[in-house]
Amino acid sequence: MTPAGPRKVAASSAALAGLSLVLAACSSGADPADYPDDDIDVIVPFSAGGPTDTVTRMIAEPMSEDLGVQLVVQNIDGAGGTVGAGQAATSDPDGYTVLMHHIGMSTAPALYEDLAYDPIADFKPVGLVTEVPMTIIASSDFEPETFEEFVTYVQENADTVTMAHAGEGSASNLCGLLLTDALGVEVTAVPYDGTGPAMAELVGGQVDFMCDQTTNTTGQITAGEVKAYAATTPERIEALPDLPTTTEGGQPDIQVSVWHGLYVPVETPDEVVSQLTDSLQVALADEKVIDQMADLGTAPVSEEQATPEAHATLLEEQTATWADIIGSGQGG
Repeated sequence: MTPAGPRKVAASSAALAGLSLVLAACSSGADPADYPDDDIDVIVPFSAGGPTDTVTRMIAEPMSEDLGVQLVVQNIDGAGGTVGAGQAATSDPDGYTVLMHHIGMSTAPALYEDLAYDPIADFKPVGLVTEVPMTIIASSDFEPETFEEFVTYVQENADTVTMAHAGEGSASNLCGLLLTDALGVEVTAVPYDGTGPAMAELVGGQVDFMCDQTTNTTGQITAGEVKAYAATTPERIEALPDLPTTTEGGQPDIQVSVWHGLYVPVETPDEVVSQLTDSLQVALADEKVIDQMADLGTAPVSEEQATPEAHATLLEEQTATWADIIGSGQGG
């Protein structure tokens, strides 16, 4: 707050102490007992229409109904999700700004040297939402017909094939890193500003292949707009039962799913976090949400996973794991 003009006030120590308490209360937001009494902004650090945006909008409606206020999705994309996440980290810790992020929350420290926030120290997890399988797909005119043929073709033509992804730090970028590392090749990576443009270029044949979430690929696969080679999961995906897994194709090391979760700034009161967690669990038990996720090849996590404790554990484990996978220099 900026004073309107200079004042000469003789204040006692007690009065100053009282003022400090008032300012502290203002900076931390409204009384948690009154929460929520206004709309809640949910920052999605990726473009509208992408997989994370899709998942967010699925749960926003039932959470809005449960909390009695609107959850308003705000797409703030850029720099692999770090722009939106950075804005969420510095927002008022009052529960009225929530971040939905995916696995990129755990990879950002390894990908960005000058990250403006610490994913573990600057946030409180609210709970996990879903783990989305990944699929390896290609343009319809890409030569290989099976996953085994795809592996051989990419290894033999690594200097000419192109791989699309939705920007550094995106889920498609991370899956692509894991894929090419497992195949022992380096290919020409073509970054796009979001999954929408990447998919459009893939369908149009401007790039050869991509690895992305089922929330972004199931529709194109079932419509026959792209070739689908494999799912990066231990078992076949219910929504895509004819799609073999990478393990079936002889590449068990290519396994990754993209988890999504909700976060708030670290100083947010525990009472507020608890209310958000409870509401998230209500949304994940909603039959409409379950059906919507099933149509896209995924499902809500269990009630035990949709907690701050489980979410924090996974974030810490995944941050360490991806630091090893990305390694020095691989994130560039």
